Amino acid sequence: MLLPESALPERWYNIAADMPNRPQPVLHPGTGQPVGPDDLAPLFPMELILQEVSEAPEIPIPEPVREILRLWRPTPLFRAHRLEQALGTKSRIFYKYEGVSPAGSHKPNTAVAQAYYSKQEGRERLATETGAGQWGSALALACRLLGLECKVYMVKVSYHQKPYRRSMMETWGASVVASPSEETQAGRTILEADPDSQGAWASPSPKRSRTLRGERTRPTRSEACSTTSSCTRRSSARRRWPRWSSRARSPMS
Repeated sequence: MLLPESALPERWYNIAADMPNRPQPVLHPGTGQPVGPDDLAPLFPMELILQEVSEAPEIPIPEPVREILRLWRPTPLFRAHRLEQALGTKSRIFYKYEGVSPAGSHKPNTAVAQAYYSKQEGRERLATETGAGQWGSALALACRLLGLECKVYMVKVSYHQKPYRRSMMETWGASVVASPSEETQAGRTILEADPDSQGAWASPSPKRSRTLRGERTRPTRSEACSTTSSCTRRSSARRRWPRWSSRARSPMS
């Protein structure tokens, strides 16, 4: 089912307004206290910070953002006939196919908005990390459409094994850099490499904002292995698995 352009939404739905139990606040990794606007201001546009704490059920979408989204949205709507049969339901179930966007995923929907609000506050360049390249591609596209510079730190494994994603980002003018180590959170790399005020961090999820201060989310190999024998057992088990299994277990992919 192809929806008409008039079906393009004019407002974002804020699910937090209808939640009976509000989510716990994000904690500052350094102090352990709830983060405030002053903690996030150097990294995120104020409009996005206000949306994070908003209790309004709907938030208007700026017209320039809708103009860009109109390039590929509304996306096709399909009916899940077999899922309905499997569930034995009389309800009609539909799903949207987001692969028609230039980046091939739903992620430009948020990347465009983040790039737009950053430009409104005078930012000239956005920096981010990406695992397999989907988010990096989305932000590279958004920056190209809005006239911003973009720098993407890509996990080393994906940097070499997903050349099509890297090529896509570079085609849209992004500077792509291989993250030096899978054990190091890209947030630390970005803050060390891009400390100037003209850069800003673009994040599609709270997971990434929690790593901005360089906190490690998993131990290094030396920290995780208490004895040589345990490291040897783990390495031997890895060699017996197919290569794709070790890649799929990477938290950054």
